[in-house]
Amino acid sequence: MNLLRNVVLCVLWCIGVAHATEGRTEALPSWEPVVDAVYQQEVGHILPVERPVWALAAIEGTLYAGFGDGVRRLDAHGRFVAITGAPSEYVERMRVIGNDLWVLTKQAIHRFDGTTWSRVGEGRYVDVIQFAGRTVVASPRGLFYVDGEGLVTLPGGKSSPGPIQGLSVYSETLYCLAYDRLFTFDGKHFNHQDVVEFGAFPSKDLRATLAVGSRLYVATHAGLGVLRGTAATQVLGSDGLPHEECTTLAPGLERDFWIGTTHGAIRVVGDEFHYFAGSRWLADDRVNAIVAHDDRVYIGTNTGVAVIRYVPFTLEKKADYYTKHLTAWGQKRMAFVHKLEWDEEGEGWVREVSDNDVGWSTHYWASQAFKYAATGDEVARAEAVAGFNAMKWSEEITSIDGFPARSVWAVGETGNQAQGGSGGYPAEWNPTDDGKWAWKGDTSSDETDAQFYYASVFYDLVANETEKVQVRDHVRRMMNHIMDNGWVLRDLDGKPTVWARWDPEYFASDKGNYARGLNGLEILSYLRTAIHITGDKKFQAGLDELIGRGYHEEVIWQKLLGPGYLFHSDDRLAFYVYYPLLQYETDPYLRSIYQRSLARSFEIERIEQIPWFNFIYGALTGHDCETGPAVKHLREWPLDLVSHDWDNTYRSDRLPQAGYLPYAEGGRSFSPRSRGPIRWTDSSQAMKGGHGGKVVVDPSGWLDAYWMGRYHGMILAPETTDPALLTVSELPEGPGAAPYDGPPMPDVMKD
Repeated sequence: MNLLRNVVLCVLWCIGVAHATEGRTEALPSWEPVVDAVYQQEVGHILPVERPVWALAAIEGTLYAGFGDGVRRLDAHGRFVAITGAPSEYVERMRVIGNDLWVLTKQAIHRFDGTTWSRVGEGRYVDVIQFAGRTVVASPRGLFYVDGEGLVTLPGGKSSPGPIQGLSVYSETLYCLAYDRLFTFDGKHFNHQDVVEFGAFPSKDLRATLAVGSRLYVATHAGLGVLRGTAATQVLGSDGLPHEECTTLAPGLERDFWIGTTHGAIRVVGDEFHYFAGSRWLADDRVNAIVAHDDRVYIGTNTGVAVIRYVPFTLEKKADYYTKHLTAWGQKRMAFVHKLEWDEEGEGWVREVSDNDVGWSTHYWASQAFKYAATGDEVARAEAVAGFNAMKWSEEITSIDGFPARSVWAVGETGNQAQGGSGGYPAEWNPTDDGKWAWKGDTSSDETDAQFYYASVFYDLVANETEKVQVRDHVRRMMNHIMDNGWVLRDLDGKPTVWARWDPEYFASDKGNYARGLNGLEILSYLRTAIHITGDKKFQAGLDELIGRGYHEEVIWQKLLGPGYLFHSDDRLAFYVYYPLLQYETDPYLRSIYQRSLARSFEIERIEQIPWFNFIYGALTGHDCETGPAVKHLREWPLDLVSHDWDNTYRSDRLPQAGYLPYAEGGRSFSPRSRGPIRWTDSSQAMKGGHGGKVVVDPSGWLDAYWMGRYHGMILAPETTDPALLTVSELPEGPGAAPYDGPPMPDVMKD
């Protein structure tokens, strides 16, 4: 069965390769396909508390938290409740040894055996650990072992070389952490010398230790120290450590471990650092304590305990989750998809009917087209057809042949109707004759780019012969409008719209001179797409005319980098039109220009590690498109699509990753884990942002990237057949927006 499945996967990969390499000389692409393997998806929530949490411990499925006034346990309702008999003193540390919970307060050391609390020793003790078959306890000045219900001084452990603040067992030796150095106890006596013979830790301010295999890690206020034998090295921001001021260390769930810092928590997995900070993950960013137990990690701060649970997922399961999220949270409206905005007055979520609903929705529709082509899923096909119907309707509703609306509003529906246009211009809502609808005008090139992108994907991958006729009609109408109006979109007032201009006069003007590369690329792509879909000689004549005017000569440098010109939305627009253009263009001279344009644009974009750009580049060139980082990006998106505030200005790892140059801005890309879900118009290098938890992001771009990668063979299907790893159960309705309450969308494909 496994052999048969691998053969099927190989065939599907070759199909994607054949499609991606059409028109080129390469027999096979140089990108490496990535199996959609099972990975651990983080799911977080926060348990608020009224006072700082100083210590955490978990035993037999129960979480214990230490506060300034004693120990509490977490109950089934997510509340920290008092425990009969537990200490009511200031808790400094808790440890689990065997089946016992040890609690160290400022006054004493306590043991809980699951039934009874006992006070084992009076005075201040700082740590407890299992060593050489004994339970060893440290005070600031000495070492003891537990004998029955009391403490006995270890032979040779009476007078330490310095004030002890923590213990670790490394190389079968007890390592004692002082405030400025490490020393050892071998079972008979202390070593009074610092154990570091070579190198140095990042700082003399030592705060915690943790033994992990061949290494002893040391948390300092200026980075992470690593002891191997007697040699000390440093892990700093330049090595990828997200924040250098460490507070605590804790073992992880498997071979990982955790670092608490003054600005977030870091999970160390091999040579990777997974950073958790900000209100998405933590109640506040100063971490006091961490404990990992079962499938989750608890992080204690001054105002809450964060819970990060690890759940087995595949990307296919994640795609199913996001698809169902659109419905469960009310992000779908007719066939369109929307982000949500928090309504303060109504105290609930509402849909934003935006400046470019049709354009944003094409990512979702394309995802369903790619899914259908990759899997044959008929539900996906129905969604793709509904999407094309909505896109076709967006043109027919305007009463201007070939002029598509930006968005459509049902008169009286519940939602936030966009009150502004792009670039700071006012919104132009136009009522329909029947009074049911309003459509948004002043349509831009953004909208036409998206329309031609989806028309090409739907035509090639989904449409039957009857539907192909509908696509030809739609594309022909739009292309005729642009050509017949002098290479512009002409609105109700008879004037060109602000941004949808591809005419020579615009390119020669001060306002439009900067747009010659991108807008020239757009119109050449529209024409080539229209020729492919309709076969109309008029469009070939139009293409010949613009080539004769030298439109292609500006395309290579379409990506602008000068001051004031950097605009990430334009990157998305360029890749929208690269996709059909390089699939359909056959002229070697023009392909050479377009490929150099794409190569330059992708090299500048590559540092972002945004999968939709990577997969388009790989599909059109067959070149290495960094499928590994692209898949990693998809996996690191949180399931929670609320746009929480995030701030990476505190990070120590802001230098570019190896192999990348920051051509445009910033220094490096940041994981979606650190900044949250994004649209492909956003920069992954931004230092701070978010919407204060008052926006729910539309995941359509993620879905478009995943299913495009699957279709082209860059992501191979999951090897598992377990339904629990491929789908999620239906998400409960809410807490999103109320269902759409306007009239139904007409079926223009049957009219």
